[in-house]
Amino acid sequence: MNLLNYTLRYLAFALFGIISVWAVLFYINMLDEVYDSLDDGLDNYKLLILEKVNEDPATLSRTDFGEANYEIREISSIQAFQEKDSYRDTLMYMMNEKDLEPVRMLTTDFKYKDRFYELKIISSMVEEDDLIEDLFFALIWLYVALIVSILVVNNFLLKKVWKPFYHLLEQLKHFQLGKGEPVKTADTDVKEFRELNSAVTSLVLHTLETYNSQKQFIENASHELQTPVAISINKLEMLAEKNDLGEAGLEAVGQVIQTLERLTRLNKSLLLLSKIENRQFPETENVSVNDLAAQLTNEFADFAEYKDITIKLYENSRLSVSMQKDLAAILLSNLLKNAIVHNYSHGSVNIYIEKDHFSISNSGNPEALDKDKIFRRFHKSNSGKNNTGLGLAIVKAIADLYGFGIEYVFDNMHTIKIHVEG
Repeated sequence: MNLLNYTLRYLAFALFGIISVWAVLFYINMLDEVYDSLDDGLDNYKLLILEKVNEDPATLSRTDFGEANYEIREISSIQAFQEKDSYRDTLMYMMNEKDLEPVRMLTTDFKYKDRFYELKIISSMVEEDDLIEDLFFALIWLYVALIVSILVVNNFLLKKVWKPFYHLLEQLKHFQLGKGEPVKTADTDVKEFRELNSAVTSLVLHTLETYNSQKQFIENASHELQTPVAISINKLEMLAEKNDLGEAGLEAVGQVIQTLERLTRLNKSLLLLSKIENRQFPETENVSVNDLAAQLTNEFADFAEYKDITIKLYENSRLSVSMQKDLAAILLSNLLKNAIVHNYSHGSVNIYIEKDHFSISNSGNPEALDKDKIFRRFHKSNSGKNNTGLGLAIVKAIADLYGFGIEYVFDNMHTIKIHVEG
C-alpha cells in the first residue's frame, strides 16, 4: 500500500467518526427546527381560528377533527385556568395511509362570551423513523462520495505534489556504490521535500566518500602487507637452502613459512570478501553452472586423487545464472575445496545440478555441523587448523550479493545447496 492510500485508511476512520457525530447533532438540530416551524404554524392557525370564531360562532360546534385540522369543546372555568398552551406529538389515523401517522398537536383554551373552550389543532409532521432512515442512507452516500473523492484527489492531484519524493525514491532504488553516479534530485517548491533532497544528497556524498576511502585503505593495506610477507618468505627460503641450519632450525623456518603463507591467503580472502560486500563486481554475464562445475571437477581431480576422494557430477538439468564469472568460479571452487578438505580417505564428493539450484555433498564427520555458525567468518572445525576460516563466509557473501538462497543439510552427507531462483 502506497503512502497516499495508507493515509486514506486513517482518514476514512476519522471521517466516519466525524460524520457520525455530525449526523447526531444535525438530526437533533433539524428536529428542533422542524418542531419550531410546526409550532409557529400551529400558533398562526390558532389565531386564524379565533378570528373565525368571532366572525362565525357556528365554528364552536366543530367538536371533532373530521376533515378539519382542529376541534373545539367546552370546558369549565376551573379546567381552563389549569390548562396552558402545550405542544406534543401524537398519533392519528389517516385515511390515505390507512394507518396511524404522527402529528403535532397544540392544545390551548380561550374564552368566548363568558364561556370557556378547549381548542386542539393538529399538523402533519415528518415520521422520525423515515427521517432517520433517509438521513442514514444520505450520510452513507456522502461518506462513500467523500472517500472516493479523496481517493481520486490522492491518486491524480496529490501525486503531482509528491512527484519529487517518488523521484528521489526511484533514484535511491537504482543507486549503487562504486558506480560514481550521484543521486539526482528533482526541483520542488515544497520546503520539506527540499530539506529531504538536501539531507539525502549530503548522506549519499558522505557515504561515497567513506566508501572510496575504505576501498582505497583496503587496497593499500593489502598491497603493503603482501610485499613484506613475500620478501620474508623469500629470505626464509634462501636461508633454508644454505644447509648450515640444523634439523630443528629447518623445521622452525618451515613453520614460519607456513604461517606467512597462511597470512597471505588470509589477506587475499579478506580483500576479496571486502570487495564482494562493497559490491565491487558490478559486471554480470550468463554463466553455465554445468560447464563451470565440469571444469572445476577436472581442476580438482589431482587434489581429490591425492586425498583418495571420488568426485561425481550429476547433471539433472541445465542451469545458468546471471553473475560475475570470476565470482561464480570462486563460489563453486570454495564449495568444492571445502568438501574435499573436510573429508576422509576413500570419501566421496557429489555435485548435483537441478533446474533451480545446485548442491555439493561430501562425506566426513558423522555428526551434523552447526548451521548457524558454519557461514561465519573464521569459524573452523577441528580438521581445519591450517585454513583461514573464510571459505564459506565468502560463499555466503557471494550468495547474498546476488540474492541466492543458501542452505546446509545433513543426511549422512554434509550438503550445501545454493538456490538461484525463488
